[in-house]
Amino acid sequence: MNRIPKIVILGAGYGGILTAQRLQKTLNYNEADVTLVNKHDYHYITTSLHIPAAGTGNPESSRVNISKLIDEFKVDFVKSTVVQINPEEKKVILTEGTLSYDYLVVGLGGETETFGIPGLKEHAFNIRSINSVRHIRDHIEYQFAKYKREPEHTEYLTFVVGGAGFTGIEFVGELSDRIPELCKEYDVNPSLVKIYNIEAAPTALPGFDPELVQYAMEVLTAKGVTFKIGTAIKECTAEGVLVAGDEFIKSATVIWTGGIRGNHLLDEAGFETMRGRIKVDEFLRIPGHDNVFVLGDCSLMINPENERPYPPTAQIAMQQGVVCAFNLAASIRGGQLKKFKYDNKGTVASLGKGEAIGIIGTRKIKGFAAAFMKKVIDIRYLFIIGGVGLVLRKGKLF
Repeated sequence: MNRIPKIVILGAGYGGILTAQRLQKTLNYNEADVTLVNKHDYHYITTSLHIPAAGTGNPESSRVNISKLIDEFKVDFVKSTVVQINPEEKKVILTEGTLSYDYLVVGLGGETETFGIPGLKEHAFNIRSINSVRHIRDHIEYQFAKYKREPEHTEYLTFVVGGAGFTGIEFVGELSDRIPELCKEYDVNPSLVKIYNIEAAPTALPGFDPELVQYAMEVLTAKGVTFKIGTAIKECTAEGVLVAGDEFIKSATVIWTGGIRGNHLLDEAGFETMRGRIKVDEFLRIPGHDNVFVLGDCSLMINPENERPYPPTAQIAMQQGVVCAFNLAASIRGGQLKKFKYDNKGTVASLGKGEAIGIIGTRKIKGFAAAFMKKVIDIRYLFIIGGVGLVLRKGKLF
């Protein structure tokens, strides 16, 4: 009697959850044992975390219990933290035991990339999880309460966001919507509140359409955001940030959105990485390890059109999850694997309530039309992972 192969999926992010869901639909009973490992018992929607971080939405809107997304008769769920990956022994060490595998899917998500900037790790917030956005939301509101007791400390009302990529831009859009409400609640003069968005690159939203970038900056500037583009943060302290030109911006709130790297566990496992990411082959496998697939923030794939890495977006991770599941089933059945080819269906960035910019196909959209499209994209994702029921429960919260 042949032994049933074991598939272990590490991480229930966009790639991991889509892999698990597709496998439970594709594989027959007793064709494989599938185990999904995640440190939380919920999947969270990373692309909407900027909303509860600013306080314009509830963190609960960005999380879905994993039990609602998988069939636990077909996929075993293990709530635990991954400590070590041992490819030689085909084992994964968890905080609560060890799992062996025949096929491994690594979708652990990325980690904050500080680029060696002193003090960022110690003094800056990051929009990376449900718990982190709760902390940011509460901290921001607390600054208004502190200012009322200590009005000489105007740095309590100064908010610095490092990085003007998608997360940074979307966050300052939401924060600029939240500030008037907080000013009214705490009886604070709005003119005292400062929001700085600092970006080392020569433009906000690097790589995005210049016309739409200009529109976004005009909208956000009108909402009270001060941009410092082409300006690097040199150091972060408990009192604020030192930027290029030796300007020091006093602030009690620094939020870093300037980049991510792959998971440190891949380096520690002995795999060859670039900033913690692994350059996978056309089938999403690690070269030399045909039984290990890597998705999302931990994978590195080159765009043949410009010879640059694809950005680690939710869209690409979802597509990788679908192809990964197909290739796992094909590997088990001795079938032909499918090459991964990214299909860019468009990109939309929110600028706060009723405002956004985007490119759908070759069409540029902005304003309310783009904001509506952003909502459609969010609801579409809920439908993909949870059907109509999840849309009805969560759709209205976006």
